[in-house]
Amino acid sequence: MPVELKMLAWSIALGLVHVLVGAALTTHQRGLKWNVGARDAALPPLTGVAARVDRALRNFLETFPFFAAAVLAVVALGRGDANTALGAQCYFWARLAYVPVYAAGIPYLRTLIWAVSLWGLLQVLWALL
Repeated sequence: MPVELKMLAWSIALGLVHVLVGAALTTHQRGLKWNVGARDAALPPLTGVAARVDRALRNFLETFPFFAAAVLAVVALGRGDANTALGAQCYFWARLAYVPVYAAGIPYLRTLIWAVSLWGLLQVLWALL
């Protein structure tokens, strides 16, 4: 299996971890009754770590569809090479590092890690252009 597809699979797993961690933190903040209920009532926004993890998930979801499409296209067209493999790995590892750094509220490092993930995505995309 190409490295790019492995990184895509691991990125999907990471997305699921984002969702599960975010759900656990949100439930911890809002309570089990909210989680199992209809969620019709307006609630105050999340705060603290729960809010940061929620924003990290939303940030992940902004780039993941582009990453997935680029990886699938690169593999389908046989355009993968050392640069696309490195790019896919950079995207995944940076997105993995992004979660705890954002949850901890470390601003400049968070931005640097995001930039690395974007660079990785662009390396995969570049093979298609």
